[in-house]
Amino acid sequence: MALNPIPIRRSGNRDNLFLGGDRELVMFSGLCAFALVITAQEWTAFFVGTFIWFGAIFALRLMAKSDPKLRWVYLRHRLYKRYYPAHSTPFRDNTDSQGRCYR
Repeated sequence: MALNPIPIRRSGNRDNLFLGGDRELVMFSGLCAFALVITAQEWTAFFVGTFIWFGAIFALRLMAKSDPKLRWVYLRHRLYKRYYPAHSTPFRDNTDSQGRCYR
C-alpha cells in the first residue's frame, strides 16, 4: 500500500514579513519615526523622520532578502560567549595553572 502524499502549501510556510522586511522591526521603525515627527512638530523633524523611515525600510528589506530569519540569528548569536575553552570531557577539572594559560 502506497503512502498518501500531502501537499505543503506555501501560504502556511511563509515568513512573517511586512513591506518586505521583518514585521516587528518594520512596525517599530515606523513607530519611532512617527513619534519623532509628532513630538517635535517641525519640518526638519518631518524630513529626518521620513529619511529614517525609508532608510530603515531599505535596510530591513536587504536583511530579509539575505535571510528572513536574520533577526533571530542575531539574537541567538548575542547569547553565545566570546570564548569556549576546550575540555576533554565534561567531568574534567582543570587546575588553576591550566586555566591561566588560556586566558
